[in-house]
Amino acid sequence: MKRLFSILAIACIMAFGTVNASTNAYTVEAATTAVTTSFQNADPEATATEEKSFTQDVKERFIEGGPFFMGIVLLCLILGLAIAIERIIYLNLATTNTKRLTQNVEDALNSGGIEAAKEVCRNTKGPVASIFYQGLDRADEDLDAAEKAVVAYGGVQMGQLEKNVSWISLFIALAPMLGFMGTVLGMIDAFDKIEAAGDMNPSLVARGIKIALLTTVFGLIVAIILQIFYNYIIAKIDSIVNDMEDASITLMDLLVRHKRS
Repeated sequence: MKRLFSILAIACIMAFGTVNASTNAYTVEAATTAVTTSFQNADPEATATEEKSFTQDVKERFIEGGPFFMGIVLLCLILGLAIAIERIIYLNLATTNTKRLTQNVEDALNSGGIEAAKEVCRNTKGPVASIFYQGLDRADEDLDAAEKAVVAYGGVQMGQLEKNVSWISLFIALAPMLGFMGTVLGMIDAFDKIEAAGDMNPSLVARGIKIALLTTVFGLIVAIILQIFYNYIIAKIDSIVNDMEDASITLMDLLVRHKRS
């Protein structure tokens, strides 16, 4: 009889252990399925958030800033970029291989005289070639006259290179100033709402202050973009002007040697 009770007790313990093991296995499996499902459900949302590009975010912020000041700031950017692109194209076309031009002019002077050198300058684009032509055109009169012509026409060419560049600097200064004005007017409007409500409730002024600050942000962005183009243009102009000055000195030396020969 004792042996029978022992066998029944062992069987009950084994059955209870099996049930517990099955329950634990089911619990683990359910938890794993739940976690996997949650990750699968979370993936589309994360993907949608990642798919929101920088340009879309900027567009939404721009619309939130309001049409008036944002429109003026955008106009400054468009006009500034248009002038900057036009100047960059003009300056790149005005760039000349000064050493090769000088060598061609010297060879023409030695072989065909002043007229041959002038023909070389006529067939070459750029301010350096134009300055050479003006100097050669006065070479028959006197070296002083040729030098004065070179200096005078060099000033004219510098004016052509710097044409409309001052407008870019104006837009660089104007864009952040308009942004600051929009911010100040937005803050005034926010305080007017506080005064009308008679209570310092953040929800009354939070959106107004955010919109006001957006105008400043976009004004600064426009100024930074235009400043990069402006610095490039100024550096390009300085490079061309230096080439013009060096070429002018070289031309006068060529004319002196040609007169002596």
